[in-house]
Amino acid sequence: MSVKFLGQFLMERGVITPSQLLAAIEAQRASNPLLGELAVQQGLLDEAQARRINQRQRVEDRRFGDIAQEMGLLDAGQVDALLVAQKAGRKLFGQVLLDQGVIDPQRLDAELAAHRAEQDAAQQALSTGVADHAKAGLANTAIALCARLFPRMLDSQCHAAGLLAPAELGAYPHVAQVRVEGERPLFIGLACGHDTMHALACALLKIEPEQCDDELAQDGLGEVVNVLMGYAVRSMLPEDMGYRAFPPDNSVPAARLVADRERSLALLMNSQLGPFALLIGE
Repeated sequence: MSVKFLGQFLMERGVITPSQLLAAIEAQRASNPLLGELAVQQGLLDEAQARRINQRQRVEDRRFGDIAQEMGLLDAGQVDALLVAQKAGRKLFGQVLLDQGVIDPQRLDAELAAHRAEQDAAQQALSTGVADHAKAGLANTAIALCARLFPRMLDSQCHAAGLLAPAELGAYPHVAQVRVEGERPLFIGLACGHDTMHALACALLKIEPEQCDDELAQDGLGEVVNVLMGYAVRSMLPEDMGYRAFPPDNSVPAARLVADRERSLALLMNSQLGPFALLIGE
């Protein structure tokens, strides 16, 4: 059992089809544009300005509106109005399905109840498994960073879905990891399949799939890990602690990275760009 998005849950139960899932995801995404996209649509920013703010977000982990105000590109009133407009247009996934006539209200209520029950059980198992591990602090930090940064960097929701054993990592052959050496050594890695790797890279680089070959996709995966590690270091290591960070490495298979199960952990992560393994350890 794993923590699943509602759409994945409904598709696996045969309530909706894969094509209906994709259509609903796209409609939900259109109802909830990023603040920068909304600002561009309303003529408050141009695309280059929005991109510069997004680039600073990767480094500073701050809200779009705060950075825009600091840069003098938006004022407080404009940011507040954008937030109100963003919230007013946002639709939950279930509402999108109702609007599209895919499901009726009674069936949706029943499926939501079943989904909540399964989610609660899966989340409890995940929380217990992480809490009992020696690397619980690093794991929880990395999970929280993914949940916070994926919407900003990749325009995708992301959450932890379960624990993975090394033997299960063969399904995630494409790996990038960043290692830090010093008083508190640690590594963070992502492992995924071919399609997810390409989807992550295209989302990060804001390019179309036909522009992304395997080499560029691997580089993009490494850059995502680089950003995660940067935030993890700032969150976990004291400012006066010396350390050395290495560039992304894709030469070590995921199963080998987490072979020592007492000092490392592999977590299944679900995102709208595809599933991946979050690898952490020392």
